[in-house]
Amino acid sequence: MEHDSTIGWPELCALVADTPLAPGYRLEMLTRDDVDALVKGLGAWYPDIGVGAASCYLRASFYAESVAFADTPDRKVFVAAMHHGERLVGMFSWDCDRDTLSLYARLGVAAPAHRGAGLATAGLALVEAYGRRIGAGLVYGMATLKTRNVQAAFERAGWQLIGITPGYDRERVRSGAIKRVYEAVYTRVLVPPEHLLQPQPQDLTPATRAFFDRLFGRHRERAGWLAKREPFQCTADAA
Repeated sequence: MEHDSTIGWPELCALVADTPLAPGYRLEMLTRDDVDALVKGLGAWYPDIGVGAASCYLRASFYAESVAFADTPDRKVFVAAMHHGERLVGMFSWDCDRDTLSLYARLGVAAPAHRGAGLATAGLALVEAYGRRIGAGLVYGMATLKTRNVQAAFERAGWQLIGITPGYDRERVRSGAIKRVYEAVYTRVLVPPEHLLQPQPQDLTPATRAFFDRLFGRHRERAGWLAKREPFQCTADAA
């Protein structure tokens, strides 16, 4: 079934508003009027993003040039703002690649006093719902190995760990120094297995085949050419 890879702004706003959070909290698409408050808040809530891939969220020019708003809905970066009453207390952002029909769960941050509102769970559910609405095949995200929190959020949501990138991003560490960090890559496939082209053994090197087997053994079994093995599993952090 073909999907329209676009979604009208009112429908998107309704999708965001329907995303469940703790009582007293709500998600809304970011408005231009809230950009300055969000930039200021992010710097206070999560100072570590002063460097690296997420540092763009601290620049007002990034929102002016790249973020989707009601009057620029075709941009690829989306930001949902979390409010408690009338106060802006968090955000969740994702990217939409309309050529590949894939989504990147890019950043979620809540003010320290509001980190029990369920933003991580809500944000991941939102990006999945948005992806299914536009017919996307994949959503993915990255979690620093500096702390467990983001890893645990992806795993609680049922996303699969598919790899670790060494030195992908830069972060500030406790000493104040800036280091390149390891990041875990998590995915959620939104289409059924029959929509995926299954690789054939002759097209894989031994190393690639072993790695694919560990990650996606169940799909290769369905393709009919893999000796049965236990599929790779991700379990949520007990914390």
